[in-house]
Amino acid sequence: VQLQASGGGLVQPGGSLRLSCAASRFILDYYAIGWFRQAPGKEREWVSCISSDDDSTDYVDSVKGRFTISRDNAKNTVYLQMNSLKPEDTAVYYCAAEGSGKCFRQYDMDYWGEGTQVTVSS
Repeated sequence: VQLQASGGGLVQPGGSLRLSCAASRFILDYYAIGWFRQAPGKEREWVSCISSDDDSTDYVDSVKGRFTISRDNAKNTVYLQMNSLKPEDTAVYYCAAEGSGKCFRQYDMDYWGEGTQVTVSS
């Protein structure tokens, strides 16, 4: 199983980035997809998730209203649109898949992809 996160980069405060998580069709059909981030010297943080059946979503409070998770089944990709970025959003972002298919605020994921670096700085 492969999950590949991409789309990170350097952006100024207030800017936007869209992260992509490419996965197999099987994964997207049956697994919930979560986004996590880890800043230097900090523990990994759950950021958002989307369920596989009804596309229900959830977000950590610090990104609500700024980040949006979505899926494009035709492209086998889950996106994390990040707007109004802040320096505290700087981290390596990871996507992961969980086999219940339900969106929960949890870290016990079945598959993890490699991360993509997001740096918010002027």
